[in-house]
This record gives sequence, structure tokens and C-alpha cells, in this order.
Amino acid sequence: MAGGIGIGLCLSFLVLIVVGTYSAAAGLAGGVGRGGSGVALTKGAVPAKYQALVEKWGNLCPAINPALLAAQLYSESGWNPNAVSPADARGIAQFIPGTWAGHGIDGDGDGDRDIWDPNDAIPSAASYDCELAADVKGVPGDPASNMLAAYNAGAYAVIKYQGVPPYKETQGYVKAITTLAQSFARPVSRVAPSQQAAGAIYFAQKQLGTPYLWGGEGTPEDNGRFDCSGLTQAAYRTVGIDLPRVANDQYNAGPHPSRSELLPGDLVFFSDDLTNSRAIRHVGLYVGGGYMINAPYTGAVIRFDKIDTPDYFGATRVTKDGAAALPNRSGARNSA
Repeated sequence: MAGGIGIGLCLSFLVLIVVGTYSAAAGLAGGVGRGGSGVALTKGAVPAKYQALVEKWGNLCPAINPALLAAQLYSESGWNPNAVSPADARGIAQFIPGTWAGHGIDGDGDGDRDIWDPNDAIPSAASYDCELAADVKGVPGDPASNMLAAYNAGAYAVIKYQGVPPYKETQGYVKAITTLAQSFARPVSRVAPSQQAAGAIYFAQKQLGTPYLWGGEGTPEDNGRFDCSGLTQAAYRTVGIDLPRVANDQYNAGPHPSRSELLPGDLVFFSDDLTNSRAIRHVGLYVGGGYMINAPYTGAVIRFDKIDTPDYFGATRVTKDGAAALPNRSGARNSA
């Protein structure tokens, strides 16, 4: 990233942090994790080649919406149509072959039901969700939460307990998917400010001038050096938030404020493909005034850089629940 500025502006940024982080009055519109139509996807959160499918089939029944369906698919496979789990769950929607035999549909109308084809698997995931929602239709409470609970624990358990059953795994799954849905939904009002942002920036500021290290996580073995996502991960860890290791997964750790609504502490992302969050290759920590702290590349040091470049992808306002909702999926270290 081009356009560094002097460290002498740190005090100015600290003012922006304190004022911007704690005085912004805002509230995240509720309900994106609930079923129902009218939920728009945020730009680029769903890979472009799957967006139309998710938008169409995410409105199949009142218990689901596109953001909720996207959250399920991302959680299951990370948008990988060739994913195979140790339990032999297959494809982008991670159907077990036995479940697929009973619930897979020919989503694209080409005469077959292919578990590996997203054009069949994504419609089948939505159809299966709606089947489960119908099974628990008479249960009181939020239809989307009951549907997700039925997906995890079975419709019988939801009916037996007249709502999300008291199983730790099931309650965790429902919370994770409804929280994760917020990272796929386009906010309809200003996103709530982060209460942890100032602490994260305080840590990042102390790293200014430190040489970049690809794969660096700031450990003694790394001589305290970082790469881009290693720096943001370490900064948020100091305030009790555990982010995933790579930038494209960090993008899903919360809702997405617009460029005009950025606050200090937001993560800002960069990509050569502005239609696909999975192609994100760089992340920085926004500090206000159009600048971020970031670990740019080999040969550079951690520094302030401008965010307004042609490869600017978008931003995430990290939340503790949002980070906790992310699937525990290992990945290669970031190259930026």
C-alpha cells in the first residue's frame, strides 16, 4: 500500500479513536439472523458466482433469508464446492450422501441431482431448511432459530422442548449461524460502535516501525514481527477477541459499515477481486482520517497508510460474538 504518513500524527489519531469509537451513536438493525424476506446481501460477501443462487433460494420460505443461507454455506464449507468432511459430508452444502438421497433436488433443472454441483446443492440446502421449518412450524418462538435447531438436533428435539433444546451444541450452533448472518447482510442502519477498538489500536500503534514478516504472529520466534492478518489478530487478542488467522476469514467477524461510516478499530480489507470476499489478500486496522495501521509487505515496516486505493474491498466492525461464530477452519498463512 502506498502513501505512509509520519508517526508524529499518533496523538491526532488517538483523539480520533477516543471520540470516534465511544461517541458514535448507532444501532445495528436487528433481525438479520431471523427468517423472512427483505434482507439484502452485503457487496462481495458471497462470491459472485453464487450470489444469484443464494438470493433466489434464500427467499424460498419465511424461515430463511439470503444472509442466513449464506451463513450456513460459509460455515459448512467456506464456499468450497469440493469440500469433504471426515464424516463424508460433501460439497458446498456438506450433505451426507444418505441425507442427499432423501432431500437433494434438481435445482438447475438439468435432469440430475448432483451433490457436488452448487446449482443443485445450494437450492437443496434451502429446500431442506424449509422442510425442517415446516416440521417445527407449530413450535413457539423464532421460526429461523427453531429451523436451525432442527437442522442440528432433529425436529423431534425441537418439538419435545417446544423450542431450541437445552443442548449446548445446538444452542451454540443457533447462535453462531444467526450471528454469522450479520456478516452477510447489508446493514439497513448504522452499525453499532465497537467497545474494544481503542485497545486494539493501542496495541497496533506500539508496533509502528516493526519490520514486516510473512507469516509473522509477533512471537519470540518471529522477533515480534507480524504480517497483515497476524497484526490484526494480535491486536484484537489483547482485548479478548480471537480472530481467525487469515484476512479473508477475518472479514466475516462482524457486520460491514460503509466507507462513510468507518470508525477507528474497524478492519479494512483489500482485494484484486471486488466481487468475492474469499479473494481478500490484505487487511489493516482503521484509525480515522482515511488511514490505517498495517503491516504492508516484505521489506516494509508496520506503518500508517491510506485506505482509499483501487483495491479497497470493504470493512468489518469486529464483535466478540461475530469472531466466536466463525468456523474453526485452518488455512494457509496470509501472503500479504
